[in-house]
Amino acid sequence: MIMFIGLDLAWSPRNQSGVAILAGDEQGGTLQQIDLLGDDQEITNYIQQHTAQQSAIVAVDAPLRVPNETGQRRAETEINRAFRRYEAGAHPANRQRLTFNGVVRGEALVESLQQQGFVHKSTIEAGTAVRQIIEVFPHPAMIALFGLERTLKYKARPKRSHAERMAAWQHYQQHLHALTTADPPLDGHLHLLQQHVADLRGQKLKAYEDQIDALLCAYIALYAFRWGQTRCQTFGTLEAGYVFTPVPSTMWQADR
Repeated sequence: MIMFIGLDLAWSPRNQSGVAILAGDEQGGTLQQIDLLGDDQEITNYIQQHTAQQSAIVAVDAPLRVPNETGQRRAETEINRAFRRYEAGAHPANRQRLTFNGVVRGEALVESLQQQGFVHKSTIEAGTAVRQIIEVFPHPAMIALFGLERTLKYKARPKRSHAERMAAWQHYQQHLHALTTADPPLDGHLHLLQQHVADLRGQKLKAYEDQIDALLCAYIALYAFRWGQTRCQTFGTLEAGYVFTPVPSTMWQADR
């Protein structure tokens, strides 16, 4: 049994981060826990508490290696080129933008988890049981997993109406529901999808968003454990910064 942990890591520890834990293997996974966490120590302690020394993949939606002071990483350049037509590009990641109290939060998390026996790798090998942390990105993953032509516009953005966001949320929930019959299947999460999102406002809506995005991150790890590099790809490099994500069928590699 492998633990697949999705973490929607807030860029500042002053904001909460969503976390979701699946238990399973290449045959599928079941949601065990979903929470909101605070500072770095709380996150590290939580992961240690729920994994002990067993195999676990921690999939984090946040830059985990940012060597460049300004501009963007090669990872963003490559993923934007590949997913521009889907409107699933990434924001620039650099140290000027991401440093908080002298550190990049994702890099600090990697250091903490390495002390617990986790390795930082830029790809997930199919069927390989490890203790690993990896950077993922939900927007291109949604394109691949849900077969979308454009990203779902469920996040708050300037000039994006509440009605547009609620319609996107409805589609997001429908696609997550469909993962019950995906390969690999996801189970134990349907109660989360019964939430009528239009009833939520402000911090309650943001908290729900963070937890659902964490669930998707956890599923990305499960999916990659099932399919590895035949259906997933790393953009960039471990040394220069990277993003790992499932990719559309047009980008799949032949089975190895």
